[in-house]
Amino acid sequence: MTAVAWAAAVVLAALGLIVIGLVLFAARTARRAERAVPPLGRAVAVDGGRIQYLDHGSGPPLLLIHGLTGQMRHFTHSLFDLLERDYRVVIIDRPGNGYSTPPPPAGAAVAAQARTIAHFAEAIGLNRPLVVGHSLGGAVALALAVDFPDRIAGLALIAPATHPPPQVPPVFRGLDIAAAWLRFVIAWTVAVPLAIRNGPQVLATVFGPEPVPADFAVNGGGLLSLRPKGFIGASRDLVEARRHIGDMTERYQDIAMPVGVLFGTADRILDPAEQGGALVAKVPGVDYELVEGAGHMLPFTRAEDCARFIARMAQRVNAAETARSATLAARP
Repeated sequence: MTAVAWAAAVVLAALGLIVIGLVLFAARTARRAERAVPPLGRAVAVDGGRIQYLDHGSGPPLLLIHGLTGQMRHFTHSLFDLLERDYRVVIIDRPGNGYSTPPPPAGAAVAAQARTIAHFAEAIGLNRPLVVGHSLGGAVALALAVDFPDRIAGLALIAPATHPPPQVPPVFRGLDIAAAWLRFVIAWTVAVPLAIRNGPQVLATVFGPEPVPADFAVNGGGLLSLRPKGFIGASRDLVEARRHIGDMTERYQDIAMPVGVLFGTADRILDPAEQGGALVAKVPGVDYELVEGAGHMLPFTRAEDCARFIARMAQRVNAAETARSATLAARP
């Protein structure tokens, strides 16, 4: 073997060991994250997969849908306790997030996720809920409204993604990976150590200008984003949302149910005018509220404002449902 060939073999062997080390580190980190943050609630089979969900309380039904990189603990951390006294609160891990199984290749688009969630609601007997969607969960909630208007009674959207943003927020650009094979390779090699290194800066931006809760890693479920499957799910969600949110914006004018939007004026992830204001211009009668000085993570940082907003929307839904029932009863 020549000196060049020997050197090449040594370099390849070293690279192989580095890759193996990164894969083992990712797997170990994922196991530790899942031990620290176990699943909440239970799972139900839907569309060939499994949806993890929490179902508590009684009263008017609410369906809560989290955003990008999230899971149900984004709602259980601060908001859930304010709601379960008055409502039946159902919170899900969206397909491919938290402890729900990934969707099939054709099932990651916003409309496809909405279809799976509609089937989920039917499976557990959740009839015409008020859908609360945060961030990307707002886009999924809007897809429910345009594709399954008879299945839900209204929308309470918190810092929602309603239109394709001009560009991916800088903190999420590392997720913008279109090729599934490359997404998988990155997830199992460099994604986890980079997430650990950059995590504090990313969270400061996502929550800013408000502080990150001290217990976010466990009680907010933050550690679950340090799993390869968490990176894959978030990357897939981002790419599919960029491709497909624009497809439904022209249908917003057909939404006839009560719709409300709550945004922080200091949101660093989604622009209130580009997202909230643009929706108001297309949907008649939107209840639009701005929270002065608040950032993007309102379910954590402004839980009481969110609870009051949801209660107001629940009252609008109740009035609309009463009128709907009277109309149906009057039909011959």
